[in-house]
Amino acid sequence: MEDSKFRFWQKCLTYANVVTVLVGLLVAFAGNSFFFEIHNEYTRDVFFQGNEISGDVLRFKNWLFGIIGGTIVGFHLLMIMIAENAFKKKEKWAYYAMWLGLLSWFVIDSSISIYYGAIHNVIIINVVALVLIGIPLIMTRREFN
Repeated sequence: MEDSKFRFWQKCLTYANVVTVLVGLLVAFAGNSFFFEIHNEYTRDVFFQGNEISGDVLRFKNWLFGIIGGTIVGFHLLMIMIAENAFKKKEKWAYYAMWLGLLSWFVIDSSISIYYGAIHNVIIINVVALVLIGIPLIMTRREFN
């Protein structure tokens, strides 16, 4: 692969993770905003039979979203640091570490979501993140083999 093509995909990987950091911040601090209206609506349908969420349960959900958002931010800041350093230098471990982190999150999160009937989380969140980050990894695989 030409170095310019590699750099393009390496930057795509970085920017995909930057976008995901921003999503994590929204999850943490704006989980009830219009950004998550569809996700929250499906969550109400799956877990509360479409009923409004009571005050205590909403507080609990907001706390969980805060924790989840913080985890998303931390994970993807780490991915950015790897993409901008070891990955950029084509260090093999960085490529495999990014795949391992991405796929372990995707499989665990998606499996639990499917088990509890929250397919919307898999489709709206997980598949989008997998594709957004996975494509640059796929496009650069030859540089690490």
